[in-house]
Amino acid sequence: MKKLIFTLLALLALSTLCAFNWPQNEILSDSFFSYFAQLRGGTISTSLVFSESKEVKAADNGRVLAVISEHNEDELFESTLGNAVILAHKDSLATVYANLDEENLDALYAMTDITTGTSFGTTGLSGWQEGEACLEFQVLDTKNKTYINPRILMPRVGKELQLSIKDVVAISKKGVTYDLGTVKAMPSGVYQLYRERQEIAMPYKTTVYVNGAVAETLTYDTLAEKNGRITVNGKKNYDVSTVYHDADKQFLGEITLPKGKTQIMVVVADILGKERQIIYTAEVR
Repeated sequence: MKKLIFTLLALLALSTLCAFNWPQNEILSDSFFSYFAQLRGGTISTSLVFSESKEVKAADNGRVLAVISEHNEDELFESTLGNAVILAHKDSLATVYANLDEENLDALYAMTDITTGTSFGTTGLSGWQEGEACLEFQVLDTKNKTYINPRILMPRVGKELQLSIKDVVAISKKGVTYDLGTVKAMPSGVYQLYRERQEIAMPYKTTVYVNGAVAETLTYDTLAEKNGRITVNGKKNYDVSTVYHDADKQFLGEITLPKGKTQIMVVVADILGKERQIIYTAEVR
């Protein structure tokens, strides 16, 4: 279904980004049900999921590109979105409003050109929300074929969830795990760094420094799709098997440790740029 959406939207692609209004009444920044790029259902989430069942509104002027019914028998539209409407915008972006109540469908089918604030009815239980009647909101860049973090285009209200850096480990190419909080010596070579994953809070950017130089930066402003899998951009495109090594770990970056006394600094930042950092020192042999 995602391939079909991108194919249709590519015909409408332009190049200018714009800001969106909220698709629901504003809520505090620390109270979403699920955040963009968080681990969800064994994949990297491309959605921002709101926390309450409320009226859903168009975030910007646009044109209805598709209306999806969870009961549609066409295999192309089988998805976890449930009942949904997709809007195409003149700025190469598209918005997806999913998990809508079935009672809204007849009205949605009749819509064509949409103005900001047009009501799509209320949320329901049609999508994959684990029993939660919450709006699942997506923003797609049709020119670059990426998913955009909706929060960078929406007004932000209130404080952010507090980020933490706990239980950072380095995993070698041989699969050996080193706890950077306790290890005093480790072999030189290439390692993948992980922190303890927070269940809800999601960093906007993570950076790892080795001896003061940037070794890897991961940003969560956009997600790409490579070979049918959602990926995070860093030195490489990392899919869920790397970004979420298991349900308890979140990827920080891949680094190369030279021999000698080595300093590793991990920095995580929220969407407002507020940072937390921790420094580790090890003798690398």
